[in-house]
Formats: sequence, C-alpha cells, structure tokens
Amino acid sequence: MTPVTFQCQADLEVSPQTIAAQILEVANWSSFQGYGVLPGVREAVFETRTDAVIGSRIRVVNTDGSTHVEEITVWDPEYRLALRMADFSRPLSGLATHFDELWEFERGATATRVTRTFALHPRSYIGKVALWAISFLLRKAINRQLEHMGSLADPEFAETRWSNSSRRADSNSPQENGSLT
Repeated sequence: MTPVTFQCQADLEVSPQTIAAQILEVANWSSFQGYGVLPGVREAVFETRTDAVIGSRIRVVNTDGSTHVEEITVWDPEYRLALRMADFSRPLSGLATHFDELWEFERGATATRVTRTFALHPRSYIGKVALWAISFLLRKAINRQLEHMGSLADPEFAETRWSNSSRRADSNSPQENGSLT
C-alpha cells in the first residue's frame, strides 16, 4: 500500500552540521511539542549508539505515554540524514508499520534550506485514512519545530549574517542579496 507523504521546508540560519548535532542530543528531543492531540516528546534515550551513527536506535516516550523507536538509517550531515520510526505502541501500531523521515540540507550563503520529507506507511486502508488525518497534525508540529530550530543561535551563520548585511549596505550586486544560492 502506498504511504501517506508530505514535506516541510524552512530556511534556517543554522548549519547542517549544527542541525545534525542537535538530533544526536536526545536531551533536546523534548522540545518537540506535538500539535493538538498529537503528543509531544517527553523523553528520548539511546537504546543503541553506534560509532558510525547509522544503526543508532533511540527509544522515545511521548507526553501521552505512547512509545516508539527511531533508527538512524542515513547519516551524511553535510547533505542528508534519515530516520525510521517503528515499534509503535498502541494505538499507532494498529495503524502503521513505520514512518520514514528524510532531512535534506541545501546550504546557502546566509541560511540552510532544510527539507523534511515524511512517508507514513499504513497497515490497511483504514490505517491509511487515519494516517492521512495524522499527517495534518504532524505537518503542523514539524513546522513549529523547524521554527524553533531557526531560533537557535549558530555562530557560523551569525558571522555570515553580519558580513552579508554590511556588504548589502555597500553594494547593489544581485549575488549579495542574502538569498539562497
């Protein structure tokens, strides 16, 4: 059965490496607040942590007591990383086999374009209908999380932002307009 898919995108003044490092800091995962009836994260801990990062597994306990495991399946912090969410507790385990999440990074002069693509894999047609509804809440929660991530200071981009704003004030050159290249 085809998955329910959606994508969220934001331009963040944070480097791809900083984003990747935040993902490995499981103490930060509780900043995911959920949306509406979709629970946030109460706690995340490594079940398995590998040297290569790929294959690392993170057990998540949500604010409603539900649980799942996220496994890192791709780790290329400069360009992309991916996680597979599975081992859901009820009621989600009856609706979905797993969720795949792909993070893609496109670095620009003053920001990183972050694209997060989700594929929610249903167990049945009824599961697909439920996942379609859940995807609306998850999209809202992901957009809120991206907004929060954009508020985090990254010294590398703070310096770039200051340098570019100074150049823009002194130049009319279109390549220095601060947009993604």
